[in-house]
Amino acid sequence: MAVSAIRNWWNTYHVDKSDTNDSNTGEDEEDLTRRLLSINLNQTLRTRQLLIDFDAGRPVLSLRAPLDLVNFPSVSRPRWPIECEVISDTVDHIEWDPPEPEPFYQPTGHERTPMPAGEERGKVIYCIDHATKRPYFTCSRVGGSRGPIKSATYDTNQTDFTLEFESRFESGNLQKAVQVGVYEYELTLRTDLYTKKHTQWFYFRVRNMKAGVTYRFTIINLMKSSSLYSQGMRPLLYSERAAKEKGVGWQRTGSNIRYYRNCNQNTKDNNGDTVTLYSLTWTLQFPHDSDTCYLAHCYPYTYSHLQGYLRRISSDPAVASYCTLRELCHSLGGNAVYVVTVTSRGGSRVEGRMKKAVVVTARVHPGETNGSWMMEGFLDFLLGDSEDAKLLRDTFVFKVVPMLNPDGVVVGNYRCSLAGRDLNRNYKTLLRDSFPCVWHTRNMVERLVAETDVVLYCDFHGHNRKNNVFMYGCNNRGDASLKLHERVFPLMMSKNASNKFSFKSCKFRVQKSKEGTSRIAMWRLGIKNSYTMEATFGGSTLGDRRGTHFTTRDLKSLGFYFCDTLLDYYDPDPTKTSYCLTELAALLRKEVRERLGKDLGTDCNISVSDLETSTSGSNSSDSDGLPVHLLNQPQTAHPQQTPVKKKKKRLRSHKERNRLRSERVKNNTQPKVLQSSIKHIESNLPNESTVKESIQEKPVGRHRRKWQVNGLIRKAMIPPPTTQTGEVSQVTLWQGCKPVKPGPQTPAIRSPGVLVLFVVQQIIQRDAHSEDRYDPQRKHCSSQWSLSSWLLPWLH
Repeated sequence: MAVSAIRNWWNTYHVDKSDTNDSNTGEDEEDLTRRLLSINLNQTLRTRQLLIDFDAGRPVLSLRAPLDLVNFPSVSRPRWPIECEVISDTVDHIEWDPPEPEPFYQPTGHERTPMPAGEERGKVIYCIDHATKRPYFTCSRVGGSRGPIKSATYDTNQTDFTLEFESRFESGNLQKAVQVGVYEYELTLRTDLYTKKHTQWFYFRVRNMKAGVTYRFTIINLMKSSSLYSQGMRPLLYSERAAKEKGVGWQRTGSNIRYYRNCNQNTKDNNGDTVTLYSLTWTLQFPHDSDTCYLAHCYPYTYSHLQGYLRRISSDPAVASYCTLRELCHSLGGNAVYVVTVTSRGGSRVEGRMKKAVVVTARVHPGETNGSWMMEGFLDFLLGDSEDAKLLRDTFVFKVVPMLNPDGVVVGNYRCSLAGRDLNRNYKTLLRDSFPCVWHTRNMVERLVAETDVVLYCDFHGHNRKNNVFMYGCNNRGDASLKLHERVFPLMMSKNASNKFSFKSCKFRVQKSKEGTSRIAMWRLGIKNSYTMEATFGGSTLGDRRGTHFTTRDLKSLGFYFCDTLLDYYDPDPTKTSYCLTELAALLRKEVRERLGKDLGTDCNISVSDLETSTSGSNSSDSDGLPVHLLNQPQTAHPQQTPVKKKKKRLRSHKERNRLRSERVKNNTQPKVLQSSIKHIESNLPNESTVKESIQEKPVGRHRRKWQVNGLIRKAMIPPPTTQTGEVSQVTLWQGCKPVKPGPQTPAIRSPGVLVLFVVQQIIQRDAHSEDRYDPQRKHCSSQWSLSSWLLPWLH
């Protein structure tokens, strides 16, 4: 249709042009004619994206460039699943950094470990149930559920200073609060939506408190066996009065902190397996009476916060000259996933394609808010007006996806998207509609790799069990010239941020269980320097920052150091890189000497990654597989995306086996005397249990089958028994394809016991020498075999 429309338009243009030349019409009328023809063509093709220009009288067709900037609403209104109730209160926090680093908590050894009391011995004062209303995601809308917001608070009285809890706001995830003492509260976190696991992140609001009173909070359904709370990490507290009156923001708080395993309290995951639960308990005092306070696992960074940040940078004319903001896609819940392109403009398109590319992503795990703070610091530096920032923009094209999982961030998940799956295990997915964020990100990188040289990829994460900042990379084993090169960038990073970044914590193993992660998926696309940068939820154990928590300023500074390290790594002067390679080689020799007790030769192929432990990331194997909303749908719901279920490979069905068995019985009807003699033989078989044990010990897959010769089933022929009782004549046996008489190795058989042992021996020898004794298409025996079923052909 498009080709014929353009051809008709071209013919009409020629006719109009000839008429114009004949009448010597002015240029204005010719331009008007061209515009009218362009409008007609666009109307015919039903598009407004087609632009028509003329070069020496010939039309040049092109597509209109998309808008550079995204139009943000004045008030952020993210989309929620329709079963989620969302309060109308606006939650906003000021940014503030303490004047001095906040130290870790020092355990006294006398911390209590309160056991869960539950609703039986306590009073439920807050509970929401939208987490269990639907088993999978169906649809979303701005503001969540349509109905009126129900009260989630039970039997509270403002005069008795019972705390009022709330978490039905962006990134909040408290499900239930039970008062188990006058000032003690037992808290249950909501698991990731449409799952029964992943509880670590917490964020909720508290009101109606009394200053100077020691309150105890105990979260009873955490699922990680270890935590930084056991190493001195403290929760975060935000007071609205302190923010308004003193300009003080998030602060570390808490005493009597203990992380421990619950006794006799477990839960079930999606697969029905038992999951051990853990508790976190701490005490604190609120600074003001009747204040509005928030408690959190880490500094919150919401989807609305990101939109506000992107709105500010896109409205700056100076930044707009080298920064382009577009929507990469929309999430499963309908929230926009943004991509920021940063590079200096000017010059030809060919020169632009000669630039190397760098791809940076963050927040694939919604509970890892420290990744977003690092991302904001990275963008602040990159979009700044410093000479180093200008040099980076002149040298590279940056593709940045600041928030890969906006749905999970909005609803307060810790790890999963609304598909109920960990997106960082699904970068190899073909299900674009179920995992749009990672699918489009990978597709963008694939196209970028085809166009230019992508020299580095990094995904910003948070880590819940290790202090400091470190990287996970991919060991380049194939090319000897690249040996240890993947470690140079992290080593430089440790030198630039020596009191925060730990190179000793970096790992470079490529594990099969992590094949679906972005780090390995991008490495498989050909990006040699593919990393995950992990920032602790706690703090530093290095240098002058030893034993102190990270602040938002510290997390942002890691984005600055990342940019600084890029300049060092790609410095035209290779001195720094050579120095790092020499140091890495020395580290390798030292590691081998300590682990293996021998020196490492210059030509040895031993790699440090062979000596490393696993990357110790979170186990999300239970979050692999199809999204939960597809598991609950008919097979025809997504015909192009639902993988074909593999059929069990069986040689014959039960019905067919029964039919064949009945035919065999009909064709091989035995006299009752013969059947009784068979039973007599079986009952008097010497060492029968030994024979059965040897048969049961056969490896799985060595299934019993009739001998097959050239596709025909041939049975061993045994003449009728002689008239003398207990005597059997000589037997004709099949070896391969030829019938043979008993030789020295096949003596004449004279007794039933010897006959049976001989048959069993032949079976075992047949299985041991048959090249076709294992049939991969067949996982179960076609029928239950017994000794009599094997003896019937021999005695027939």
